[in-house]
Amino acid sequence: MPRATQILRKSRKVVEDLNLLKVLQSEISHELSSNSFQDDNNGSLGDFVLDWNSSQSQDVVLRRKSESGEEVAVSALLSQKTYDTEGIFPRQLLMKVCVKRPGLSSILQFDCRVSEKGVPRSDFKIRSAYFLQSTTVPGSSIYRGPLFSSLEPQLQDALKEYLVARGIREDLTNFLLLTLHKKEQGQYLDWLQKLESFVAKDERLFSAAAG
Repeated sequence: MPRATQILRKSRKVVEDLNLLKVLQSEISHELSSNSFQDDNNGSLGDFVLDWNSSQSQDVVLRRKSESGEEVAVSALLSQKTYDTEGIFPRQLLMKVCVKRPGLSSILQFDCRVSEKGVPRSDFKIRSAYFLQSTTVPGSSIYRGPLFSSLEPQLQDALKEYLVARGIREDLTNFLLLTLHKKEQGQYLDWLQKLESFVAKDERLFSAAAG
């Protein structure tokens, strides 16, 4: 009887694994055949260069250095929250923009959100702006500046124009939206394929042992 029970459990495991394998293969086929994010109107880097875009990471980093010596670094990744939209991209971007002026040790950092504003348009909003000392990591008690939303609208608009003048324009935010969504889609497909291989290998080993 214990032998029969063991065989029954193994048989149930085979059925469950085969079902998972079929679902995984169906999902992989769907991802390979779908074209979720069009390449049309994908924006451009402008004067920025792509400094970091590892297939293992969730973020990208762009850099730009002007003739005056001013440096601008942009890092971006997808937010965790999805939102209802009739456009292509289901998620916003979290974007940090750091500006370093020649001869100064401090860095002006902007925390922003990028969202789609209809196809093929996008826009960014500044959520905070503060100074960092380039050689130190600010503690939680360090004053970083006022709430950005509490600033006078004219000052908020001027700070946004300050970033636009440094290349943070629609072409760039379009590029980031497409790049990061395609990056995540590729990582998801890679994860599915690894999971499929793991389940299929497990099934082959069990079949060989049972035989």
